[in-house]
Amino acid sequence: MTNHFFSDTGVLLGRSLRHIARSLDTIITTAIMPIAFMLLFVYVLGGAIQTGSGPYVNYLLPGILLITIASGISYTAYRLFMDMQSGIFERFQSMPIARSSVLWAHVLTSLVANLISLVVVVLVALLMGFRSGAGAPAWFAIVGILVLFTLALTWLAVIAGLSAKSVDGAGAFAYPLILLPFISSAFVPTATMPGPVRAFAENQPVTSIVNAIRELFAQQPVGADIWIALAWCVGILVVAYTVAMTIYRRKIA
Repeated sequence: MTNHFFSDTGVLLGRSLRHIARSLDTIITTAIMPIAFMLLFVYVLGGAIQTGSGPYVNYLLPGILLITIASGISYTAYRLFMDMQSGIFERFQSMPIARSSVLWAHVLTSLVANLISLVVVVLVALLMGFRSGAGAPAWFAIVGILVLFTLALTWLAVIAGLSAKSVDGAGAFAYPLILLPFISSAFVPTATMPGPVRAFAENQPVTSIVNAIRELFAQQPVGADIWIALAWCVGILVVAYTVAMTIYRRKIA
């Protein structure tokens, strides 16, 4: 049964990746907005923001990476919604395949596409002066956090794709996720914010994830931030996966 699931997921993943390869503009579009934010904040607003002695792009990049992921997962909801509307799910149900492999193929496609977008954003950041002395273990930890965050948000996208009533509705859920880093430590230190805003910013998931990645880039002790970040990512992932699978089972029942 396990081998059946992996082989079915592999076949469906190949189908989804071929769709991505034929429409690389989706990956480019995903990267454009975060890069535009990075250019705006570094070259227009960065001079007025005090974040320490290092280049502002070093401070900014972790939040931009999370915005990149939040932008990318909206396409997962869109593709899933279009598959639901086209009737291809009913066709898959008539075949001897593992039912959950359909969703996992979309999730893994999102992971691949988002990792490509993240690489593009990091390369642009390097051109803008981003530098990190982080070693291989720190980079592996950063990639691990980003992968977990991508999976967590992608399963939220699956919920939206399965539940949406229109194409616009399938993608619109991502807008609050894109805006969330703006009310966090991603762009400015939370200490500069008014009391209620600061309280929210310091206790929402983006801040701990951004702080953990920033500390890993800077080769500083991560302290509790990395454990809080992992707890948020795993918690969101487990809840979103459970809800998504429940909705999916009802859809195909």
